[in-house]
Amino acid sequence: MLKIFNTLTRKKEQFFSIKDKKVNLYVCGVTVYDFCHIGHARTFVVFDMIVRYLRLLGFQVKYIRNITDIDDKIISKSLEQKVNVNFFSKKMINMMHEDFNHLGIEPPNKEPRVTDYINDIILIIKKLIKSKHAYINCEGDVLFSVDNDRYYGTLSKQLLNRLVSGTRDTQNTIKKNPLDFLLWKKSNQKDNYYWSSPWGNGRPGWHIECTTITNIFFKDSIDIHGGGSDLLFPHHENEIAQSRCLNKAFKINFWMHSGMVIINNQKMSKSLGNVYFLKDILLNYQSEVLRYFFLSTHYRHPIYYSEGNLKKSESSLRYLYNTLHDTNPIPNFKIGLSLEKSFYSAMNDDFNTPQALSILIKIAKKVNYFKKNDIYKSNLFAFRLKKLAMHLNFLSDDPKEFLQKKVFLNKEKIKKIEILVKKRNYLRSLKLWKASDQVRDELMKLGIILEDTSNKTFWKYKK
Repeated sequence: MLKIFNTLTRKKEQFFSIKDKKVNLYVCGVTVYDFCHIGHARTFVVFDMIVRYLRLLGFQVKYIRNITDIDDKIISKSLEQKVNVNFFSKKMINMMHEDFNHLGIEPPNKEPRVTDYINDIILIIKKLIKSKHAYINCEGDVLFSVDNDRYYGTLSKQLLNRLVSGTRDTQNTIKKNPLDFLLWKKSNQKDNYYWSSPWGNGRPGWHIECTTITNIFFKDSIDIHGGGSDLLFPHHENEIAQSRCLNKAFKINFWMHSGMVIINNQKMSKSLGNVYFLKDILLNYQSEVLRYFFLSTHYRHPIYYSEGNLKKSESSLRYLYNTLHDTNPIPNFKIGLSLEKSFYSAMNDDFNTPQALSILIKIAKKVNYFKKNDIYKSNLFAFRLKKLAMHLNFLSDDPKEFLQKKVFLNKEKIKKIEILVKKRNYLRSLKLWKASDQVRDELMKLGIILEDTSNKTFWKYKK
């Protein structure tokens, strides 16, 4: 039975969907002011894994992931590049989709963009003002009133008196409470990007976007609400406060949060200048390597990004592909079944992918052991390995093709290698052994090793 760690209760709980075999899942998406980085990749690979596994268990998953396509950073970047803000955001969305496709992340059922729901946002803000959960301040902005929500702070376990005492601007007359947050930001005279509202021209605040979209797509309930742990406070705390005050019947059964990306013992942050973009990493590593790296650490724990850790993941993945090379997986219902059950037990324990990956390695060792003395049994275990790996979206490539690709779509280098391999084989056919060995040495300098059989030569990269 599947158990999931619920951020709200801080414990693992047995998972039941609100409606039998149907799961409503919402994940806070990307604010598209720049290229996607490894923090985005970690979060959305994790939730892609979760969606795949829920569907494997027989759940019908309705997966919604929003896109914030308007905010101050997006406007600033568009002005910096001297392009229309809509053109800029669409370009960034296209780049995001390209990165996610490379990582094998399936698209959600719906991917609503905030700018398509401005009228809905305005209607919800009206309701919050009417119910006294929001107010208009002296500058014309609309703010949510934290004091009018008795449960504020329960999700993130924040003590409000400490938060207030720790707030710098305690004498701020613009807010009734320093913790009050923006629902609608009034535009200044120089601002060219705004929508009209009963409170004047302006733009929505960040938190109200998710409340509006979940209200539209899910009405009264969400089975799982997810995002990065950096969103827990204030974003998710503010979001649930709005939703609760808007609709007392609204409930979220499980909150799930993926851990931070740590680089050189520091949290990844643009202010620290330690952000790594996916488009750059994919020039040097195959996409499955990144996916393996993200799932090799439990989703709730911090993940330590480094070249060394990426190379470890690459080595593990290449071991699995090497294992499948020269096998012919044969479907079966008995061989390796106990290992398969262990795989599902790991996944049912709050999606323990590190344990699940270790089981794949155990199966691979069985395949390699029987390769030497029982090829039929080896092929039976190979079937089990490929079947389970596919649940995590691994080992989808042909083993030969994967082992011959060092970097993503580096076609020129592959072409050069294949020309050298053909040249060496031609020299061997003429029995020009010294010259053929020189070509082999040249290939080794490129990081290529060769395996000669009676009728062909197979090349691959060193581990």
